[in-house]
Amino acid sequence: MAGRSTGLPTQKQVIELLDGEFVRAGYEIEDVLIDARTQPPRITVIADGDHPLDLDIVAELARSASALLDGLDSDAPYVLEVTSPGVDRPLTTEKHFRRAHGRKVDAELGDGTTVTGRLGQVSDGAVDLVVRDRGDWAVRRVPLDQIVKAVVQVEFSPPKPRELELAGAAGTEAGA
Repeated sequence: MAGRSTGLPTQKQVIELLDGEFVRAGYEIEDVLIDARTQPPRITVIADGDHPLDLDIVAELARSASALLDGLDSDAPYVLEVTSPGVDRPLTTEKHFRRAHGRKVDAELGDGTTVTGRLGQVSDGAVDLVVRDRGDWAVRRVPLDQIVKAVVQVEFSPPKPRELELAGAAGTEAGA
Protein backbone atom coordinates (compact mmCIF):
# COMPACT_ATOMS: atom_id res chain seq x y z
CA MET A 1 0.00 0.00 0.00
CA ALA A 2 1.76 3.09 -1.22
CA GLY A 3 1.73 6.09 1.09
CA ARG A 4 1.01 4.18 4.32
CA SER A 5 3.04 5.22 7.30
CA THR A 6 4.64 2.54 9.42
CA GLY A 7 5.47 4.69 12.47
CA LEU A 8 3.67 5.11 15.76
CA PRO A 9 1.49 8.18 16.30
CA THR A 10 2.97 11.03 18.32
CA GLN A 11 1.74 11.98 21.77
CA LYS A 12 0.02 15.02 20.27
CA GLN A 13 -1.71 12.90 17.61
CA VAL A 14 -2.99 10.44 20.23
CA ILE A 15 -4.36 13.23 22.41
CA GLU A 16 -6.03 14.99 19.48
CA LEU A 17 -7.54 11.73 18.23
CA LEU A 18 -8.85 10.47 21.59
CA ASP A 19 -9.69 13.66 23.47
CA GLY A 20 -13.28 14.02 22.21
CA GLU A 21 -14.15 10.41 23.00
CA PHE A 22 -12.75 10.67 26.53
CA VAL A 23 -14.50 14.00 27.19
CA ARG A 24 -17.83 12.49 26.05
CA ALA A 25 -17.29 9.74 28.63
CA GLY A 26 -16.59 12.36 31.34
CA TYR A 27 -12.80 12.05 31.50
CA GLU A 28 -9.79 14.16 30.58
CA ILE A 29 -6.56 12.84 29.14
CA GLU A 30 -3.91 13.83 31.68
CA ASP A 31 -0.97 12.41 29.71
CA VAL A 32 0.01 10.00 26.96
CA LEU A 33 3.21 7.99 27.26
CA ILE A 34 4.62 6.21 24.24
CA ASP A 35 7.35 3.66 24.91
CA ALA A 36 8.86 2.60 21.59
CA ARG A 37 11.59 0.57 23.36
CA THR A 38 9.21 -2.27 24.14
CA GLN A 39 8.11 -4.83 21.56
CA PRO A 40 5.45 -4.17 20.56
CA PRO A 41 5.58 -0.50 21.57
CA ARG A 42 3.25 0.57 24.41
CA ILE A 43 0.87 3.53 24.28
CA THR A 44 -0.37 4.47 27.77
CA VAL A 45 -3.26 6.91 28.06
CA ILE A 46 -3.61 8.38 31.56
CA ALA A 47 -7.12 9.71 32.19
CA ASP A 48 -8.86 11.30 35.14
CA GLY A 49 -12.32 12.62 35.88
CA ASP A 50 -14.70 13.64 38.61
CA HIS A 51 -15.73 9.98 38.96
CA PRO A 52 -13.03 7.32 39.47
CA LEU A 53 -12.14 5.04 36.60
CA ASP A 54 -13.42 1.53 37.24
CA LEU A 55 -12.64 -1.59 35.22
CA ASP A 56 -15.78 -1.30 33.07
CA ILE A 57 -15.00 2.31 32.14
CA VAL A 58 -11.34 1.48 31.46
CA ALA A 59 -12.42 -1.36 29.15
CA GLU A 60 -14.91 0.88 27.33
CA LEU A 61 -12.37 3.68 26.88
CA ALA A 62 -9.70 1.20 25.75
CA ARG A 63 -12.05 -0.28 23.11
CA SER A 64 -12.92 3.19 21.79
CA ALA A 65 -9.29 4.31 21.83
CA SER A 66 -8.13 1.14 20.09
CA ALA A 67 -10.72 1.54 17.33
CA LEU A 68 -9.69 5.16 16.76
CA LEU A 69 -5.96 4.35 16.82
CA ASP A 70 -6.48 1.40 14.46
CA GLY A 71 -8.07 3.84 12.01
CA LEU A 72 -4.85 5.84 11.70
CA ASP A 73 -2.82 5.50 8.53
CA SER A 74 -0.27 3.22 10.22
CA ASP A 75 0.35 -0.48 10.32
CA ALA A 76 2.66 -0.35 13.35
CA PRO A 77 1.66 -2.83 16.08
CA TYR A 78 1.21 -1.45 19.60
CA VAL A 79 -0.10 -2.34 23.05
CA LEU A 80 -2.66 0.11 24.43
CA GLU A 81 -3.19 0.76 28.12
CA VAL A 82 -5.78 3.13 29.59
CA THR A 83 -5.17 3.93 33.24
CA SER A 84 -5.73 6.47 35.99
CA PRO A 85 -2.91 8.69 37.28
CA GLY A 86 -2.38 6.52 40.36
CA VAL A 87 -2.19 7.49 43.99
CA ASP A 88 1.47 8.48 43.85
CA ARG A 89 0.74 11.37 41.48
CA PRO A 90 1.20 14.68 43.30
CA LEU A 91 -1.94 16.82 43.50
CA THR A 92 -0.98 20.01 41.67
CA THR A 93 -4.18 21.70 40.51
CA GLU A 94 -7.49 22.60 42.12
CA LYS A 95 -9.23 19.90 40.05
CA HIS A 96 -6.79 17.26 41.40
CA PHE A 97 -7.74 18.23 44.96
CA ARG A 98 -11.45 18.27 44.08
CA ARG A 99 -11.23 14.81 42.48
CA ALA A 100 -9.41 13.43 45.52
CA HIS A 101 -12.20 14.65 47.82
CA GLY A 102 -12.51 12.40 50.86
CA ARG A 103 -9.03 10.89 50.44
CA LYS A 104 -6.26 11.15 53.02
CA VAL A 105 -3.24 13.22 51.92
CA ASP A 106 0.17 14.26 53.15
CA ALA A 107 0.71 17.92 52.32
CA GLU A 108 3.99 19.79 52.55
CA LEU A 109 3.38 23.47 53.19
CA GLY A 110 5.42 26.47 52.13
CA ASP A 111 6.59 27.08 55.72
CA GLY A 112 8.29 23.65 55.74
CA THR A 113 5.68 21.90 57.88
CA THR A 114 3.81 18.78 56.84
CA VAL A 115 0.16 18.12 57.57
CA THR A 116 -1.77 14.89 57.12
CA GLY A 117 -5.51 15.17 56.68
CA ARG A 118 -8.59 14.10 54.77
CA LEU A 119 -9.52 16.32 51.82
CA GLY A 120 -12.76 18.19 52.25
CA GLN A 121 -14.34 20.89 50.12
CA VAL A 122 -12.24 22.85 47.63
CA SER A 123 -13.31 26.41 46.88
CA ASP A 124 -11.95 29.91 46.42
CA GLY A 125 -8.38 28.64 45.97
CA ALA A 126 -8.30 26.74 49.28
CA VAL A 127 -9.00 23.25 50.57
CA ASP A 128 -10.50 22.05 53.84
CA LEU A 129 -8.32 19.40 55.52
CA VAL A 130 -9.81 17.28 58.29
CA VAL A 131 -6.98 16.84 60.81
CA ARG A 132 -6.51 15.46 64.30
CA ASP A 133 -6.34 18.34 66.79
CA ARG A 134 -5.88 17.56 70.49
CA GLY A 135 -7.47 14.14 70.11
CA ASP A 136 -10.49 15.36 68.13
CA TRP A 137 -11.23 16.02 64.48
CA ALA A 138 -11.01 19.60 63.20
CA VAL A 139 -11.24 21.30 59.82
CA ARG A 140 -8.22 23.34 58.77
CA ARG A 141 -8.60 25.66 55.74
CA VAL A 142 -5.38 25.71 53.69
CA PRO A 143 -4.84 27.99 50.67
CA LEU A 144 -3.74 25.88 47.69
CA ASP A 145 -0.88 28.27 46.94
CA GLN A 146 0.61 27.41 50.36
CA ILE A 147 0.77 23.69 49.49
CA VAL A 148 4.17 22.83 48.00
CA LYS A 149 3.39 19.15 47.50
CA ALA A 150 0.44 16.90 48.30
CA VAL A 151 0.14 13.16 47.71
CA VAL A 152 -2.81 10.84 48.36
CA GLN A 153 -2.05 8.20 50.98
CA VAL A 154 -2.98 4.55 50.62
CA GLU A 155 -5.28 3.52 53.46
CA PHE A 156 -5.62 -0.01 54.78
CA SER A 157 -8.44 0.64 57.23
CA PRO A 158 -11.69 2.55 56.80
CA PRO A 159 -11.79 6.17 57.93
CA LYS A 160 -13.74 7.18 61.02
CA PRO A 161 -17.34 8.30 60.35
CA ARG A 162 -16.80 11.70 62.04
CA GLU A 163 -13.72 12.32 59.90
CA LEU A 164 -15.73 11.57 56.73
CA GLU A 165 -18.61 13.73 57.92
CA LEU A 166 -16.31 16.74 58.42
CA ALA A 167 -14.76 16.15 54.99
CA GLY A 168 -18.22 16.16 53.45
CA ALA A 169 -17.59 12.64 52.22
CA ALA A 170 -20.00 10.69 54.42
CA GLY A 171 -21.38 7.70 52.56
CA THR A 172 -18.59 7.71 49.95
CA GLU A 173 -15.85 5.21 49.46
CA ALA A 174 -13.12 7.68 50.44
CA GLY A 175 -10.57 5.01 51.22
CA ALA A 176 -11.24 2.94 48.11
